[in-house]
Amino acid sequence: MKSSSQSYRAHKKRVFELLKRPDLDKALEEMSWIPEQKVINPLFSFIHHGDERIKWAAVRTMGTLVSRLAERDMEAARVVMRRLMWNLNDESGGIGWGSPEAMGEILSRHDGLAKEYAHILLSYARRDGNYLEHEMLQRGMLWGLGRLAEARPHLLKDASFHLLPFLESADAALRGLSAWVMGLLGAEESRSALKRLTADDAELYVALGSHLQKRTVREFAAEALARFSPESS
Repeated sequence: MKSSSQSYRAHKKRVFELLKRPDLDKALEEMSWIPEQKVINPLFSFIHHGDERIKWAAVRTMGTLVSRLAERDMEAARVVMRRLMWNLNDESGGIGWGSPEAMGEILSRHDGLAKEYAHILLSYARRDGNYLEHEMLQRGMLWGLGRLAEARPHLLKDASFHLLPFLESADAALRGLSAWVMGLLGAEESRSALKRLTADDAELYVALGSHLQKRTVREFAAEALARFSPESS
């Protein structure tokens, strides 16, 4: 009989092989035959993988499986959310790479979890909350908020005030991601800042849909402005 550590390593290796597949949807079908927890536990080590393809496949898989788990066992899904939150806590001793992205992906896929945890994800952008100081974590947080805004913008109706400063960031990825989120939220109060960004040719890589795309800040700014109502003359 395999020991628990041997069993974990075997599952981790299997999950890694599935994440490497070009067709993640088919890989997810295969994972459906494995108990969610046997897949979710290894995913915690892959959501911050150095290979971007593995990382984003793991984030997407985490969202799918945790939302599926929540339909069957809400408390078990809450445990996963609390683990992701703990990873972002200074007391954890870690950095929390990939955790905001995984949180956003999960919340975009499950209404019940979104209603419970949307304010927690937003708190990482709030100076009066659990503000994340590290720019790389801020990128993940903004991406996670964007995923949530794509699916449930009503849960972030008061978010724009806390996100406005990111439009002025020295980091191009933060400017681009915050412009993307502002457009999804229809945040008219960001119009003037977004207009300035329409001249910003800085590039960033963003996971949109199932692909990692190279975009410019000005593209996101222009797309956001196009979502707003026309200015009155």
